[in-house]
Amino acid sequence: MKFGKEFASQMVPEWQAAYMNYNHLKILIKEILIFRRLQQNESTPGYQANPPLPSKGSSRKRKVSLHKAFGGLTNGNSNNKDNEDEVILVSAMHQSEENYRTVFLRSSQDAGESELGFFRKLDDEFNKVIDFYKGKVGEMVIEAEELSKQMNALIALRIKVEDPLFCSSSPIFSSRFANEQITGYLRQDVIQETKLHGEENGKRKMGSGRMDNEQEMVSLDVLNHVKINVMPETPRSSLKNAFGSSKLSFSFSKKELKNAEEKLNQAFIEFHQKLRQLKSYSFLNQLAFSKIMKKYDKITSRNASKDYLGMVEKSYLRQSDEVSKLMESVESVYTEHFCNGNRSLGMKTLRPKAKTEKHRVTFFTGCFLGYSVAFIIAIILMIHARDLLNSEGRDQYMTNVFPLYSIFGFLVLHMLMYAGNICFWKRYRVNYAFIFGFKPNTELGYREIILLSSGLSVLTLAAILSNLEMDIDESARSSRTLTELLPLGLVVIVLSIAFCPFNIVYRTNRFFFIASIWRCICAPLYKVTLPDFFLADQLTSQVQLFRNLQFYICYYGWGDYKSRESSRCRGSSVYNNISLVIAIIPYWIRCLQCLRRLFEGEDTSQAVNALKYFSTIVAVISRTFYVQKKGLALKILATSTSGVATVFGTYWDLVCDWGLLRRNSENPWLRDKLLLPHRSIYFLAMVVNVILRLAWVQTVLDFHEASFLHRTALVAFLTSLEIIRRGIWNFFRLENEHLNNVGKYRAFKSVPLPFSYENKKD
Repeated sequence: MKFGKEFASQMVPEWQAAYMNYNHLKILIKEILIFRRLQQNESTPGYQANPPLPSKGSSRKRKVSLHKAFGGLTNGNSNNKDNEDEVILVSAMHQSEENYRTVFLRSSQDAGESELGFFRKLDDEFNKVIDFYKGKVGEMVIEAEELSKQMNALIALRIKVEDPLFCSSSPIFSSRFANEQITGYLRQDVIQETKLHGEENGKRKMGSGRMDNEQEMVSLDVLNHVKINVMPETPRSSLKNAFGSSKLSFSFSKKELKNAEEKLNQAFIEFHQKLRQLKSYSFLNQLAFSKIMKKYDKITSRNASKDYLGMVEKSYLRQSDEVSKLMESVESVYTEHFCNGNRSLGMKTLRPKAKTEKHRVTFFTGCFLGYSVAFIIAIILMIHARDLLNSEGRDQYMTNVFPLYSIFGFLVLHMLMYAGNICFWKRYRVNYAFIFGFKPNTELGYREIILLSSGLSVLTLAAILSNLEMDIDESARSSRTLTELLPLGLVVIVLSIAFCPFNIVYRTNRFFFIASIWRCICAPLYKVTLPDFFLADQLTSQVQLFRNLQFYICYYGWGDYKSRESSRCRGSSVYNNISLVIAIIPYWIRCLQCLRRLFEGEDTSQAVNALKYFSTIVAVISRTFYVQKKGLALKILATSTSGVATVFGTYWDLVCDWGLLRRNSENPWLRDKLLLPHRSIYFLAMVVNVILRLAWVQTVLDFHEASFLHRTALVAFLTSLEIIRRGIWNFFRLENEHLNNVGKYRAFKSVPLPFSYENKKD
């Protein structure tokens, strides 16, 4: 792989603009080469407008060397030779700040102006990298200070909880224990070396000994100046916080200590990851400057890389060691206080191995996809050979059995759309794992998602084929009860795998999904995060799936499966009312989530977003009443409310969720920054979004009464279109989120710390 592609693949996606623009500098070097060749050809007799370019650089170097002046046979004039070979002078513009400028000494020669422009751009890129790196290092040092204070409070809490009698009798030992553990790692090794206390404090600290350190550090009195605020969020705690203070006083319980340790443990892991990424940023940029200067020397046959890279070596980017020392200190503290001194365990947690692709995933995916295609062909051939579409039991089968299996079709389609999103997110370097908050190296790739969806499709298609075979076979009709239980058995298998407590079938991701579902159900009693409202948006596109689950309960609960009749279910007013409530619930969840975010003060526009979902609820209710009771007045009401909800939702999708329709942007009617190379794709996606949102029109125009397509099949088709629309929405929604993170260089999640101080001085 070429260095340019390797360089891009190793970047932190959210920091991409802060890296050296290697591709642009490489283009400038190519322009230098073209300009030099044109200059040389124009000064040569028999000049051709488009001369053939040599494939190798050896002839070019030979030609340049032949034009050099003869310097004699002795080396006595070596100083003059050095002066003649000198190409650039690099110096800092200001003594207090590292702002470097390069003076190009050969501007009068061929292609001198283009080379001068190259060094100007090179200096701009280097100064940009230096400024960004220094800013991030400063942030890391401040965060190290905060973690040091948090560790003081945690150790004091540990002593207070684990041995309260001992700490009350020996407060000096408690202070010394905290001093030796924390000061020795974070304060003494880190803060002193990064000169956060200043030169005088550093000298005093180095020569004062232990007693001065003990006086500087706090003892168990630190617990009198902090409050704990990391109790796990539950619906009960949310209700308490709504009517009281969100800060909790100490109760000195083991549960409280455990929760504080978990939060601080996660904070250390996240902090170490930031340091690793910052160290990688420094290394990659140094390597990029080295590569681009060597490429420049090769093209121009000059020797400028030595001077420029010497400047890079002496700069803050190379000479600063704060990040390395912070990493060593964090590793020492984490190993000592969170891994009981087991360094191998600590390093395994702080430095997880990179995720590797497994061949068996690809193998089984291919097998399942092949089986699925074979089952689909077999089902089509059976329907055609037996002429099942024109049989007497067609309507009964489509009304009662088809909805039981369509659930799995909706799930498979949604998973395939999600797999396609992941594929394109990876291609355009959208950091979806960070945005969703997955644990490092636990996120599923598109291969794993396709494996799960193809496996589910194999089970579903095999059950459908078995159901049709037993339904047609005369000898098997006596056991129709067993035949009708196949869909229920499939549901039991899927739920058993989803809630399986053993570490199989991607347990981390299954539990992450279940936890998000639970937070959606309990809205607004949990703090709303992006995975929660993103998942709730997916639920709004699966209303028909929930209605089919309702039919499952009624069909098997009332025993209708024994005679394949559902009159007691669909003809009941209670069933219809529950069906209406089920259709409203996903939109109601999103409305509550918007109100929770509004009350927390995150975004005032969430009030308008909540109103959007409320308008959708009104539209769903009016359309349901029209389907049940008909009438011109209800038809007008359903049309008007649905139209308002469609316009509202479309505008919010395009403007707020996708960030499009900006008239004064660099890309008219789009965003300033786009990931996709072709702008026409965005306009096409907007048109498709509008068209697919108009699926409700079939309800008020009574398209379901058409004889060429059964009503349940039409409903399934329209639901599939909504799932496809949601899949398209997912890509652009996360693209916009990623670009917002890029604009703020936000590459890491903020971890809430366990202790908060009562005042700013503390």
